[in-house]
Amino acid sequence: MIYFTTPVVAARPALRAGRLGVIATPKQGNLIPDYPIRCIDNGCYGQGWPGPDEYRTFLQQMAAIPGGVWHFAAAPDVVGDAEATLERSKPWLPVIADLGFPVAFVAQDGIEHIRVPWSQISVLFLGGTDSFKLGPSGRAAAAEALTRGKRVHMGRVSSLKRTRIARHMGCTSVDGRYIQFRWPELGTAEVEGWLRDVHNQPTLFDDLGDTA
Repeated sequence: MIYFTTPVVAARPALRAGRLGVIATPKQGNLIPDYPIRCIDNGCYGQGWPGPDEYRTFLQQMAAIPGGVWHFAAAPDVVGDAEATLERSKPWLPVIADLGFPVAFVAQDGIEHIRVPWSQISVLFLGGTDSFKLGPSGRAAAAEALTRGKRVHMGRVSSLKRTRIARHMGCTSVDGRYIQFRWPELGTAEVEGWLRDVHNQPTLFDDLGDTA
């Protein structure tokens, strides 16, 4: 499993070594040329969405960075609304693919009521509310993605318990701001410990209701 984080100073040795992955968003302003494992989020969660023209320019700038492996770039979404996300994402799927990125479609509440564009995506990004992504609908969406040969990513993972949940659901990557908002040196060590835990321990457990 890969844990994607923002490139705070304390995490940079782990990022350069590929023990962690770097997540780039339009308003971070981060340069990431020496980090080998990378992904792109769109900034729609919170106040980070820059607008369509700016996002296209950002994607073009990221595509021009040499080296490294891009695990995905997320199409724009609407938090908590699968139907609106589908309409917003549709025009972006070929744009992202044409730039050479694996396309991530962000799963939102109500995904069971839409037709996910499976043939156009490589990654299902579990977003939405906690009750969705950690509940039956999120688990069902993740399971379907896996049966279709897609990778699954979970956003907003900031605890060992949630890392275990994501692993149990079949996620191969997660992201979170734990390192950024924790004391960074300690947070980096803790997150690396979470990854060792999920790689070395069984993933069967009963409680999938964590909101931490």
